[in-house]
Amino acid sequence: MLEGLFITAVVAALYPLVGYPLVLCVIAALRPRAVARRASAPQVTVLIPAYNEASCIAATIQNKLEQDYPADKLQIIVVSDASSDGTDGIVQSYAPRGVELLRQVTRQGKAAALNEAVRRARGEILVFSDANSQFAPDTVRRLVENFGDPLVGYVTGQLHYTHADETSGRGSSGYMRYENWLRRLETQVDSVIGVNGGVDAMRRSLYSAVPVDQITDFVLPLQVIAAGFRVVYDARAHSCERANQEMGSEFRMRVRVALRALRGMVYARQALNLARRPLPAFCILSHKILRYLGFLFLGSAIVLNALLATRSDLYTLLLLAQLLLYLFALIGLARGLPRALRALTALPTYFVMSNAAFAVAALRFVRGDTLATWTPRAG
Repeated sequence: MLEGLFITAVVAALYPLVGYPLVLCVIAALRPRAVARRASAPQVTVLIPAYNEASCIAATIQNKLEQDYPADKLQIIVVSDASSDGTDGIVQSYAPRGVELLRQVTRQGKAAALNEAVRRARGEILVFSDANSQFAPDTVRRLVENFGDPLVGYVTGQLHYTHADETSGRGSSGYMRYENWLRRLETQVDSVIGVNGGVDAMRRSLYSAVPVDQITDFVLPLQVIAAGFRVVYDARAHSCERANQEMGSEFRMRVRVALRALRGMVYARQALNLARRPLPAFCILSHKILRYLGFLFLGSAIVLNALLATRSDLYTLLLLAQLLLYLFALIGLARGLPRALRALTALPTYFVMSNAAFAVAALRFVRGDTLATWTPRAG
């Protein structure tokens, strides 16, 4: 009985990280789905929500103005969520170059900012950028090419994190490389589950107002899937942001994202309809729901392993392996580690930290907590 429960817990913990990608590889090999990209230049609106981003907003606006895309077909709107640090003045200085400032008098969050901005958007394609996102010169053009496929409704690009040699930066960069690989597989199968948010695009005709307590980066793609369109990943569309350098800040961000994603799945639950869209529903279950429940499986695995440790050397070795994982995770939290030790502990620390964040998010979800506003990354 205990052996069966232990095996189940281990398989459930490993499946979203290892088993799910393997299943995707098999499906992609049997029936790959291509994206019919086509070069075109429709009217595009770049939307940049910002809250107290004076340190980076000028560079971000300049970056968008320098995109390899026809200037007469590129509208740029910055939505200031009641910024108080001079962000608005910086944005207004770009008004002679056509950049538009939309200010929210009171803080309402990213969803409210985008809802208002879309009402003023002239583009048939909406491009979403974070206030600190630096696009490669051809990113907007690459994103737009995917809409040559009439079944594509949403596109996410490849986000890179730049970081100093710290555990949080190393961990988030490793996590993003894994996520990008997974998105590539999901695109070959059907649709991406979980997008970057800071280097994305969608058809304006598919945008519907998002409740202020929902996470747009999660809800909008689910709405596109529910409408019968695909969400795809384009590795050619590059963007970079500075990673969190503080593990505490990264932990709070992971809690916020997970909590709002859980609420998003409830709000956009029509995308989980196995009868209508079986592959996307399967991917949501595997990529998101089971991963967010990973803390339950990991906790069960170590408790059951401890109970079984006296039964055989194998269970003793497995218990030691688990304890070593958590030991490395704890060591990785220490400051001033030698470079080699930081490299060794970064991924275990980030993995355990993420699952701890999922546990906190699940508790807050059960309590009915909501979030609307956000705080810029601590870079």
